[in-house]
Amino acid sequence: MIYNTKAIILRSIRYGDTSLVVTAFTERFGVQTYIVNAARSAKKSSAKAILFQPSAQLEMQAYHQEQKAMNRIKEANWAFLYQHILSDVVKNSIALFMIELLHKTLKQPEQNIDLFYFCEDALQQLDQASMEVAANFPLYFVLQLPHFSGLQIQDDFMPGKREILDLQEGRFVSSVPQHTYYLENENAQLTAELLRIMQPGELADIKLNKNIRRVLLAAYISYFQLHIQDFGNLKTLPIIQEVLG
Repeated sequence: MIYNTKAIILRSIRYGDTSLVVTAFTERFGVQTYIVNAARSAKKSSAKAILFQPSAQLEMQAYHQEQKAMNRIKEANWAFLYQHILSDVVKNSIALFMIELLHKTLKQPEQNIDLFYFCEDALQQLDQASMEVAANFPLYFVLQLPHFSGLQIQDDFMPGKREILDLQEGRFVSSVPQHTYYLENENAQLTAELLRIMQPGELADIKLNKNIRRVLLAAYISYFQLHIQDFGNLKTLPIIQEVLG
């Protein structure tokens, strides 16, 4: 059957002379793999192929059969046309980091509407964000994403009582753990502040320098590595560290 669904493109690779194999996070079916026929000419990409760039938000008509590992996209159009993400180097790098992180956390082809709407809104917010907000956006996304899989860090920071973040336990503790996966002092307090951010616009109120951002982001990625099997490394991490200075 053919279904209508929104989708966020996670990955697109060439297949044969003119086709694409696309991985998409769909509103209706979760993460799915599709083939897109005649997306390119034999020599160059077409306007159709541009639709399937990672982070693109689309309205699609797609065939769906549960038993098939790969279905086919019949029709696709923009659901939201970015003004900056596809052309701005900094915002594009951040968006690709978010997409790679999302792709690594989506292990099963199951519908997750709340997560889909969060990612859809986060990308749109990034597109319109000031550069002050955009610089902290990866930290916000990394801390918010685990809420949708039950892996969130507990917001139980208490000055003088629980002020060390144990990344293995995912909570603040009162004493230094017997391992190296923890944050303390200013880095723990900043994490507590970031955990309380409800809207991306509030990120402008948290003043960080590039070194602190790097330390925090590396720690938060280690949290995913500790809690998600076979998570591995992120190819986009050194890129955003470079573009954010």
